[in-house]
Amino acid sequence: MNVFRGKRVEGWLGVVRRKGCIDLAHVVRQRDARPRIEALDTFRVEGGFSEALRRLKGPRKLGQFACTTLLDEADYRLLQVEAPAVEPEERIQALRWRLKDMVDFPVEGAAVAALDIPAGEGGHRTPNLFAVAAGAPAVGRCMGDFDAAGLALAAIDIPELAQRNVAALFEEANRGLAFLHLGAERGLLTITYRGELYLARHMEVSAAALADADVDRRQALLERLVLELQRTLDNFDRQYNFISVVRMLVACEGACSGLTDALGHNLYIPVQEMDLAAVADFPAVPELRQKERQAQCLLALGAALREGEA
Repeated sequence: MNVFRGKRVEGWLGVVRRKGCIDLAHVVRQRDARPRIEALDTFRVEGGFSEALRRLKGPRKLGQFACTTLLDEADYRLLQVEAPAVEPEERIQALRWRLKDMVDFPVEGAAVAALDIPAGEGGHRTPNLFAVAAGAPAVGRCMGDFDAAGLALAAIDIPELAQRNVAALFEEANRGLAFLHLGAERGLLTITYRGELYLARHMEVSAAALADADVDRRQALLERLVLELQRTLDNFDRQYNFISVVRMLVACEGACSGLTDALGHNLYIPVQEMDLAAVADFPAVPELRQKERQAQCLLALGAALREGEA
């Protein structure tokens, strides 16, 4: 159902909070063509998120867009579980029952969604899926911020899927892709294959920690990161031996010179810095030629790369 009234701008507008800021990213996806990033802006949050949205609503014409946002990491759980052997219409209820002892909030009334993890050729393994669960208060707060600003929120997503949307643009046919995003506060590793999310793991090392560390501390952080990545890739290879992960892309927010070289010297797959210019067009956003800016707004861009219409 279209919740918008009047003329609506094509594409999605990702509206994402980031450490005292709001990132707005407008992306249009076209059939058989590269995505087009129409606009990208960052604004300081003063007086609360809903108040910032209210102030931006008129000047940025936010009411004309299909808006999507992301839940904060603390507000949801992403869990890999066996797919329940039930009819499709009974799947969510079966997941609620399974998740009740795995989350720290009541599953009754919680938002629950399922994301299939496709099996390999032959399908010999037990089918798994990602279950996403968010407590009713967290979802209510998210929707309430937009309601208070007089904006319709068309979709709510999570960072792992936003990162998947970006990673899928860089995949090679029938090959897996590891994608490491180091944000100011945390890191996230995803592995995708044929546009599907197969692994998501949060990393303790952040871009800010690397940038602020002295030489010895930085070396220790890099060694820890390399070890985590090696273990994760090895475990993934054993679990999904039908997927050949052929490279790792890195998007780092902040001054992290030498990161890709350090990882490349210690991992068995090539490591490359992400460059959106290879997969998307952004003639109206010249600032995106800067790799650091790409990494800063990666999640907002990923949210706006959502498939389908509102």
